[in-house]
Amino acid sequence: MRAYLRDDYDKRPDFSWVLLRRVWEFAKPYRWRVVGLLVTILLITAISLVSPLLFRAMIDVAIPEGDSQMITLLALGMMAVPLISGVIGVAQRWLNSQIGEGVIFDLRRELYTHMQHMSLRFFTQTRTGEIMSRLNNDVIGAQRAISDTAVTIISNVIKVVATLAIMFAIDWRLTLLGVAVLPLFMLPARRAGRRLRDLRRKSMVLNAEMNATMNETLNVSGALLVKLFGREGYELDRFSRDAKGVRDIGIQQAVVMRWFFMLLGVVSAIGTAVVYLVGGHLVLAGTFTIGTIVAFAAYLGQLYGPLASLTTAPVELAQSMVSFERVFEVLDTPIEINERSRPRTLEAANGRIEFEHICFDYEYLSEGQSAGLEEVARYGWHASDRAALLKRGKETDVQENGDEPLKPRQQRWALEDVSFTIEPGQLAALVGPSGAGKTTITYMIPRLYDPTDGRVLIDNADIREASLQSLADNIGMVTQETYLFYDTIRANLFYANPTATEQQMIDAAKAANIHDFIAQLPDGYDTVVGERGYRLSGGERQRIAIARVLLKDARILVLDEATSSLDSLSEALIQEALQRVMEGRTSLVIAHRLSTILAADLILVMEKGRLVEQGTHADLLAQGGLYASLYETQFQQAN
Repeated sequence: MRAYLRDDYDKRPDFSWVLLRRVWEFAKPYRWRVVGLLVTILLITAISLVSPLLFRAMIDVAIPEGDSQMITLLALGMMAVPLISGVIGVAQRWLNSQIGEGVIFDLRRELYTHMQHMSLRFFTQTRTGEIMSRLNNDVIGAQRAISDTAVTIISNVIKVVATLAIMFAIDWRLTLLGVAVLPLFMLPARRAGRRLRDLRRKSMVLNAEMNATMNETLNVSGALLVKLFGREGYELDRFSRDAKGVRDIGIQQAVVMRWFFMLLGVVSAIGTAVVYLVGGHLVLAGTFTIGTIVAFAAYLGQLYGPLASLTTAPVELAQSMVSFERVFEVLDTPIEINERSRPRTLEAANGRIEFEHICFDYEYLSEGQSAGLEEVARYGWHASDRAALLKRGKETDVQENGDEPLKPRQQRWALEDVSFTIEPGQLAALVGPSGAGKTTITYMIPRLYDPTDGRVLIDNADIREASLQSLADNIGMVTQETYLFYDTIRANLFYANPTATEQQMIDAAKAANIHDFIAQLPDGYDTVVGERGYRLSGGERQRIAIARVLLKDARILVLDEATSSLDSLSEALIQEALQRVMEGRTSLVIAHRLSTILAADLILVMEKGRLVEQGTHADLLAQGGLYASLYETQFQQAN
C-alpha cells in the first residue's frame, strides 16, 4: 500500500456541491418531469394541511352548534382529503419513477460505455466482481438517491414551510415553542451523519470484495481450480471473512440509526409535551378553543415528522452521494486507448506492419493512462495523478507496516527498443523463451495496449491516428485462451461479422475444419456452447475461434499457435486450418511448431523484452545465437 494515497483518501470531503451539480446534469433531460413532480408535491402538501382545519371546524363550530349538515360536509371532506391526495400521489410516483429510472438508465449506460472503452490494462488490474459491483450495487444506490432521498427532502422542505406558515397564523407563541427543540435535532444528526457515511462507504467496499470473491470462484475456471486443488475450505473461509465484514457493517449501521431515531423521538416528545403544557393552560385561560389546540397538535405532528426527516437529510444525502461518488470515480478514470478528435479511417489495409523503437512497461502509466478500478476505489485517486508523480519521481512504496519507505520503483520493460517490419502478405513468426514479450507484441497491433514509447504503424500510418473501429475491422486475432460467449455456435461465429450470410458462416467453419463436427451435433449450429464454451473441447473451441476470424475476413492476422495441450488429431486439424487462414494475408504468429517457423518469411527472436535476432530460418541458424539454441532444444525435438 502507498501511505500518501491513504492519507488522501482519509481527507476526502464529506459532501460537495460540485458533486450535486454533476448529479443534476444527469437529471436535466427530465427537467419538465421534475417540474411536474414539484407541482404534485405542492398539491399533496396543500391538501394535507386541510385536515386539521376540518377537525377544528368540527369541534369548535359544527358540533357545538348542532349543525348536522355541516357535520356531514366536514366528514365527507375528511374522507375526500386522503382520496384526492392518494390519486395525486399515484401521479407523483409515476413521475418520480420516470425521472429516477431514466437517470439511472443514462448513468448505467454511460458507465458501461466508459468501461467498454477502457484499455486491457484496466481489466487486468481490476477484478470482474468489482466492476459488477459498480454497475449494480452502486448504481442502485444512486437510484435511491434520485427516487427516494431527493424527493423526500423536497417534499419535507415544502411541508415544513407550509405547516409553519399556518401554525404561525394560528399562534406564533406556540409555534416558537414547538420549534425551540430544533437545535436538539441537529447534534445527533451531524454525528450520525458522519458515522453512517463512513459505514456506507466501507459497506460498499466490502460488498465489492465479496462480489469479487464470488465471481472469481463461482465461474467455470475458478470452480475448476478450487476443486482440483481441494481448496473449498479455504475459499469458504475467505468468503465467510468478506461476508462477516458485510454483516458487521450492517449491524453497526442498524444500531447507529436506531440510536439516532430514538434521540429524535425523545426530542419530538419533549417539544410536543411543552406545546400541550402551554397550550392547555391557554385553553383554560380562554385564549384558545379546544378545536384550535387539537388542530395545532395535528399540525405539530405534521411538522415534527418532516422536521425530523430533514435533520437526517444530511445523513441520507451523504449516504446516497457515496454511490454517485463511486460511480463518478469510474467515469473519471481516464481512457487510455483513446481516439483522436478526427481519427483516420483505415480502409482495406495492405498489411504492412512496422514497429519503431517500441518500449512498454505494464506498470508505468503515462499521462492519461488508466489505473485499475480497485486502486481508484480504495484510495480515491486517478491515473493522471499517479502519472504526474511518476514523472516527478516521487512515488514510493512502503513496507506493510506503512512506516519505512522503499526505493522508488525502477522501470521494468516488458518491451525495450523493439523495431521490425513485416511486409504485406508476409508470415512473421515470433519465437523466444516464456516471458520474452511475444504476447505483448501481438497486443500492440490491435491497440489493446499503447506503447510507453515508440510507434506502431500499419501501411505507414501510426495506428494511434486510426479509428478504433477501422483498426478492429482490419485485424483478426486468435488468442491462446479461446473465449466463447454463453450462446449458440451460430451466435459466436456471427459475432465477428453480423452481416455475413449463412453460407459464408458454413464456408468459414469448413475452412476451420469444424463444420463436420458441428453438423453431427443434435442442434447443429444452434448448439449452446456453455459458460466460456466449456461444453466443447479445447481443440473444438479453438477451431470455432479460427472460423470466427475467417468469417471476419481481416487482412492482418495475429495468432497464438498454441497447440501443445491438444491431442494429435485436433492439432493437425488446427494446423491445416491455420494454413488456410494465413494464405494471402499478413500474419504475425507466436510460433510453437517447426513447420510454421520454416514457412515464415521473417522470424523474430525475443529475449527478456528485446528483439535479439531477426531473419530467415537459414540465416538465424548460421548465426548460432539464441534461435539456433531454441531450434536444437525445443523446436526440432517437438517435431
